[in-house]
Amino acid sequence: MRRIVNFCFSFFLCLVFFACALQACLYPMPYRREVEGLSSCPAFLYAVIKTESGFRADAVSGAGAIGLMQILPSTAAFMRERYHMDEGSLFDPHYNLLIGAKYLSYLENRFSDLDTVIMAYNAGEGRVSLWLKDKRYSPDGKKLTSTPFAETNAYLKKVKKNFLIYRIFYRKTLDLFSELL
Repeated sequence: MRRIVNFCFSFFLCLVFFACALQACLYPMPYRREVEGLSSCPAFLYAVIKTESGFRADAVSGAGAIGLMQILPSTAAFMRERYHMDEGSLFDPHYNLLIGAKYLSYLENRFSDLDTVIMAYNAGEGRVSLWLKDKRYSPDGKKLTSTPFAETNAYLKKVKKNFLIYRIFYRKTLDLFSELL
């Protein structure tokens, strides 16, 4: 009986480690100190990074967005001016994370709804402000239910899926290991 219990426990631990290795490959958590220091919800910041660049610090979009969080140079200039920040390279992961996290925080203060914040990060706060005035996209003028951009609607779904995965995988994994230790 003891052998069966030991085997089951060992098998369970192997499954846990395999699941952790798989999630670490598919949903990595690099720059952990920076992310945890910059955001009250690291899982959300990780979800945006995963969706924007797949954790590629050298990523450049067709629209000219740069780095991990795909920051436009104009957005970086706005954040530097608003928060009296020094200029840096958007290809520098630490600087890019700082600008991106500050911009998300700015959007969270500007718009009360998380879905609206996510859509503003993708489409821009100016467009979102216009869509909030349009009853087709916002019945209450505070929260967007959709946008006229299929890309933004798809982006919202990807970020929310990644956010859910980061919250579940990493919270459960950390809770499990703290219980075992």
